[in-house]
Amino acid sequence: MTSEAVRRVQSGSPWEESFGFARAVAAGDRVLVAGTTSFKGSVLYGEGDPYEQAKVAFTTALEAIAEFGLGVESVVRTRVHLAHSRDVDEVGRAHKELFDAVRPVTTLLVVEGFIDPRVLVSVELEAFRG
Repeated sequence: MTSEAVRRVQSGSPWEESFGFARAVAAGDRVLVAGTTSFKGSVLYGEGDPYEQAKVAFTTALEAIAEFGLGVESVVRTRVHLAHSRDVDEVGRAHKELFDAVRPVTTLLVVEGFIDPRVLVSVELEAFRG
């Protein structure tokens, strides 16, 4: 694959700069979105609310694929990482509201924690632009 076939976009997250990664990368027909939380800049949206954090995180991830001209209908995979299993229902509700019509494959994991302990949810997307 030539370098012209790969395009990267940044969202302005401070971790993108300090860790050296892109928010989203398009390579061929695939667009991959990195782990995304409900941080926008230095502000955490939905602190203490897993539903709100999931909605904000997924919205930010969808904004990243919009940079490539794609929308929710292009999403083929989601991954959801939770800090607590108690939040499954609330995060699932947010996922259903956004993706019910699309029905991407989904993986849901409970993890030990995140860089910032206030983060309850991190999401990833994969979209197809074929």
